[in-house]
Amino acid sequence: MSQATLGDDEELFGEAATEMRADVESSLEDAWGALPDADDVWETDADNVLGVLNGLNSSLEVGDAEAHLRDAKKWFTMGQRADAFDAADDLKAEIADLEAAIADLSRASEQVGDLTSTIPALRGTLEDAGLTDDAADDDAGDDADDDADEAEE
Repeated sequence: MSQATLGDDEELFGEAATEMRADVESSLEDAWGALPDADDVWETDADNVLGVLNGLNSSLEVGDAEAHLRDAKKWFTMGQRADAFDAADDLKAEIADLEAAIADLSRASEQVGDLTSTIPALRGTLEDAGLTDDAADDDAGDDADDDADEAEE
């Protein structure tokens, strides 16, 4: 192998490493961009709790962030194994931060989903309990009327 070819290979490898890092950074940027905005998670226009929960659950969707994260991890792993990155601690840390954010959103979405199915059932239970209390009050009222009638006789 000639000296010129070896130099070309090193230059090509350097270009590939630079492009690989750019691909990882671009995928990470796209992933962060696909996450919901903080205001979308915090603010609501709903009229009731179920509306709030449904809106919150929709806003917690990570969209394409997981696919972009996967791409970033794929190119990052390839670059690490090829020893293509001079310093990759920043990429590794950002990947970990993004994974944590996606996990937090997924966990919150599961919890909101649980509440979304629980709240209507709870409301029904409370409404049923209210009907039972109203019926008991009516019966108590009827008993009091009967007692008053008996007292008059």
